This record gives sequence, structure tokens and C-alpha cells, in this order.
Amino acid sequence: MKPLRPCRHPGCAALTREGYCPRHKPKPAARRASAAYHSWYSLPVWTDDLRPAQLLAEPWCRDCARRGIRTRATVVDHVQPHRGDWDRFIDRSNLQSLCKGCHDRKTAREQAQLRRSESGR
Repeated sequence: MKPLRPCRHPGCAALTREGYCPRHKPKPAARRASAAYHSWYSLPVWTDDLRPAQLLAEPWCRDCARRGIRTRATVVDHVQPHRGDWDRFIDRSNLQSLCKGCHDRKTAREQAQLRRSESGR
């Protein structure tokens, strides 16, 4: 049996064998909304057609090019997030080539904006 220890929540002195007492135990992480359509990225329409065609047509990162930097693109990004809309997912005019750094920054901005809009701020 594990020894009793104070709850990890700041200021809580309740003793527990778990990391947190029942009052402060973190709720299980909600499943990402994108999980339902994340598997689309493994379909042949993406892996064999859309992604390689986009990288061939636009081999350099679009965001870096705007800043005068020539960086090889490694990620195909949806300009407007599709969020489960199949027609937007396969729309070639909604695709752009980005380097991983630019893609990660863009995705982080979009997710932060989505969280703010969902929280009502």
C-alpha cells in the first residue's frame, strides 16, 4: 500500500494515496473534437493525391516566402480549417505548403482563437 501524502493541489492538506484528493482530482481529458476526422489524413485521397500534389506544386513554405526566406515545405495545411467538412478537406484551393515551424505556429494561433471564442472572451 502506498503511504498517505498531501494532495498535490496547492494549499490542500487532505491526505491521499493518489496524487490528488477526490475533491481536486483532475477530470479526464476531453477527447479532441478533431479525433473524429483525424483519420482522414491516412486515406489514399490525402496520402496518394492531395498532399504529394500540393508539395510538388508548391515546394517552398508560403509563410517563409512572404518574409523573403526560402524554406522547403514539409507540411500541407488547410488555409481555412476544415473542422470535419469533407468538401473543405479535399478542396485543393484550400491547401498551402508550409514548413513545420510555420504550420505549428499557425495551428497554435487557430486553437487559441477557438478556445477564446468557445469561452466567450
